[in-house]
Amino acid sequence: MRGSGVRGLVLVTGGAGFIGSHLVDTLVEEGFRVRIVDNFSSGSLENIKHHLGDKRVEVLSLDLKEPARVEESVKGVDAVFHFAANPEVRVSTTSPEVHFNENIVATFNLLEAMRKRDVEELVFASSSSVYGEPDEIPVGEDAPIRPVSVYGASKAACENLVHAYSKLYGIRAVVLRYANVVGPRLRHGVVYDFIVKLLKDPRLLEILGDGTQTRSYIYVDDAVEATITAWKASRGGFEAYNVGSEDWITVNDVADVIVEVMGLQNVKRVYKPVLHGVGWPGDVKKIALKVEKLKSLGWRPRLRSREAVAQAARHVLGEVLAQRQ
Repeated sequence: MRGSGVRGLVLVTGGAGFIGSHLVDTLVEEGFRVRIVDNFSSGSLENIKHHLGDKRVEVLSLDLKEPARVEESVKGVDAVFHFAANPEVRVSTTSPEVHFNENIVATFNLLEAMRKRDVEELVFASSSSVYGEPDEIPVGEDAPIRPVSVYGASKAACENLVHAYSKLYGIRAVVLRYANVVGPRLRHGVVYDFIVKLLKDPRLLEILGDGTQTRSYIYVDDAVEATITAWKASRGGFEAYNVGSEDWITVNDVADVIVEVMGLQNVKRVYKPVLHGVGWPGDVKKIALKVEKLKSLGWRPRLRSREAVAQAARHVLGEVLAQRQ
């Protein structure tokens, strides 16, 4: 399909979510017909409203935990982009069953549906959380998979399921281990959290952890371009790629950027660390990714971490303010 230039029908699970909706935008721009599947638990119709009424885009309100409906949703599709998941890592501390059901059960149902309907291409949204607490950063794709959160464990389990279905049933699978993706439509994570807190009280910022937690932040446009690049380069079998920027910054750096974007001064910071300075049990102190494997395909991130956070903060701040009017 990709090599011939023919633009077929692709399925995007979680297509009304943050990354999923941006992926839908790009696929439509490239001429694909897109079927969006979302249960709208964390996704929003607002994210895809500009596609409503477009004959190239079909929207199904559907839960991947319903096997019969999942099988119907993959009927006639050429490829599946599986981006449906519960994105809140902290949830796994108090309600681990959420990530088991929303990630592992949902992924199994989707793989079974693909097997039964002979769908041969899958792109899976995994996470840098599968690496857990690496001995050093940045980590490559060959680093040990040792998650420290149920969220990370669920993503690792999904990767193993995808690998097994690739080997057993010939599914061409691309797994993408994303760093912290930021940009317009973001409604979870540290950027959104800080903006909401500072809008409520511009003089005080509560920071979960000691502020030295280190992360790589990648802008959503770069992440989507990486996704399409890896998919188009797939020649069969199973391939995993890290998707991140080429540097990393601390949570304190993120706070600096957001305070600057919001035009604030003299903001007092209150830190709430647990364990070894992280924000919650299962949080990781330092994680950043090697992206040479993906760069070998011709992709390169345009924005560094600080630039990605600043650009995302400007968009998210504008969106949040607009919603409050």
